[in-house]
Amino acid sequence: MTTSDRLPFRRLRLPHSDVSVRDRLERVRHSWRLLLRLAVATGGSYAIATYAFGHTQAFFAPIAAVIAMTAGAGRRQRVVFELVLGVAFGVLVGELLILAIGRGTWQIALVASLTAVVAMLFNLTGMALTQAINSGLLLAAVVPLAGASNPAMTRFIDALVGGLCGFAMMLALPRNTKRDIDESLQKLLAGLAEVLAHVGDAMRTHDVAVAEKALTEARETQPVIESLQATATNVSEIARLAPMRWNQRADVARYAGSVNDLDNALRDARVLARRVASMLRHGERAPERLTESVETLVTAVRIYADEFASAVDLERANERLVHASDLAMHAMGDRLTVNTASIAAQVRSLAADLLMAGGVPRSALDDLLDVD
Repeated sequence: MTTSDRLPFRRLRLPHSDVSVRDRLERVRHSWRLLLRLAVATGGSYAIATYAFGHTQAFFAPIAAVIAMTAGAGRRQRVVFELVLGVAFGVLVGELLILAIGRGTWQIALVASLTAVVAMLFNLTGMALTQAINSGLLLAAVVPLAGASNPAMTRFIDALVGGLCGFAMMLALPRNTKRDIDESLQKLLAGLAEVLAHVGDAMRTHDVAVAEKALTEARETQPVIESLQATATNVSEIARLAPMRWNQRADVARYAGSVNDLDNALRDARVLARRVASMLRHGERAPERLTESVETLVTAVRIYADEFASAVDLERANERLVHASDLAMHAMGDRLTVNTASIAAQVRSLAADLLMAGGVPRSALDDLLDVD
C-alpha cells in the first residue's frame, strides 16, 4: 500500500483550492465555540420571541443573532445598537408607506428607495442604514398571518431579542483571546524571520535572486499583518467585556499594543530587502559585520516567535536586537556606500521597532542603540 493510499485526506483537494479536506475538517473542529454560539443564540432567540412574546413569524430574531455574532472585529456593541436602531427606523417608515400604498412589486421598489432616502436624511449609515432598508422590505414583502400582532412592533422586538442573544453568547462563550492573538503573532514573527533569513543568505552568498525572493515574501506578509490587526481588535473587545476572559486582559493589551510596532518592522524588512537587492545588483559586497547584523536580527525574531510572553526570552531577544544594531552601525566604517548606509539604518530601525514591540519604551531606545 502506498503512502497516498493510506492518507486519502491529505491528497484529496477541493476544486480551485490549495486547502486539503483534512485542513478544512480541522478548521471545523477548532470552530466548535462558534458553532455552539450559533446554535444556542439562534435557537434561543427564536424560542424567546415565539414562546415568551407570542410572535408567529419570529424569523428575524435568529437572523439578528447571527448578524450580532458575525459583526466586524471590535464592533459588536455598536452593531447591536445599529441593528436595533435601523430596524426601528425601517419598520416606522415601512409601516407608514404600506398603510398608504399596500403591498406589491412596485410598492417594494418604492419602499426600498424611500426608506433609504429618509434614513440618509436622518444621517443613518452602515449597519443602521442596511437594517432600515431590510426592515422596510420585509414588511412590504411578508404578509402577516391573520390575527398576528402588530408587525412593526414584532419586528422591533425580534431584532432586540436576537441582537441581545447573539451578544450574550459572545460574552458567555468567548474565544480564547490570549491564544488567538498569540497564534497570530507567532505566524507573523515566523514570516518576518523567514524574510530576514533570506536577506542574510543573499548578503552572505551575494545572490540577487535570493534578495528579490525575500522582497517578494516581505510584500506577501501584508495580509498577515492585516489579519493580526483584526484579531487584536476583536480579542481586545472580548477581553474587555467577557467575564471569563478578564484574567487575560493584561496579556491581550500587551500583545495588541505590539501590533503597530510589528507592522513598522515588516515595512522596514521590505525596505531592507529592496536595499540589499539594489546593493547586489550594483556588484557591491556587504561588509561582514553588516551581514552578521541581519543574521543576529533573525536570531532575535526567532526567540520572539518561540515564546513572546516569556520575560526571560524577551530579555534575550532584546539583547540580540541591541547587538544587531551595534554591528550595523560599526559596519559602516568598513565599507561606506549609499546602499550600506541605508541597510545599516534599516537594521537599526528594525531593531528599534522590535524592541518597542517587546515592551521597551521609546524614550529608552536612544540609550540602548547609541553607538559607542
